[in-house]
Amino acid sequence: MSRLRPDPLDYGLLERAVGRDGGTETLFATATAGLEEIASGRRALRAVRHPLGFFCLPVLRDGDRGICVHIFEPGAADPAALVTSPMHCHSWELTSFVLHGEVGNLRVRVRPDHEQPTHRVFQVHSSPSGTDDIQPTSQLVRCEPGAAQTSGRGQTYRLPAGAFHRTDVPTGSTAATLVLGRSLPAHTDLSLGPLHGARHRVVRQTCDAAQTARTARSALRRIHGQHPE
Repeated sequence: MSRLRPDPLDYGLLERAVGRDGGTETLFATATAGLEEIASGRRALRAVRHPLGFFCLPVLRDGDRGICVHIFEPGAADPAALVTSPMHCHSWELTSFVLHGEVGNLRVRVRPDHEQPTHRVFQVHSSPSGTDDIQPTSQLVRCEPGAAQTSGRGQTYRLPAGAFHRTDVPTGSTAATLVLGRSLPAHTDLSLGPLHGARHRVVRQTCDAAQTARTARSALRRIHGQHPE
């Protein structure tokens, strides 16, 4: 298979490729080109250990738009970092293309309930320095599991801004996704936490150059193993 070499920073190209006939080749080629630049050190960025249990490679931040590669593998999680629950919603609409492995998304139904609540809503304010300021609100809610979706290699899933969900990768398994995000000003990042949870801060761990390169190379090996040229 011939290799395409589109610019990894072209958000519009990737947005148009999603769901289009032949678009998966563009998405795979763009992701692998970007990962190869990171693995070789030609693109100077550092992986971040996300509190939800994956490595995030922030390929692009351009105003309200962003492109990341999320890499789920054993050792990515920092159990001490997650104080609230894994159930959350974004202030941005998300389109995620699975590069390898399987990624599950469980939608969560949330409704106000001050009589028998299960969770409190927390606002998450993230700074460019990598610090998340997580503040409890007065909103008490009851949450129940909704529709579950599992997406495999070459498939795309979307989540609108404000949709509570939980992302799962089977224990001991690996996966990687190419993520497109567009922020919407009317929305806020939220998470569900304990009823009596207090305000707290989480500092996201930034990996060094060696760990970043290893993470990119690991994802490339798995992508190439399932998507041969």
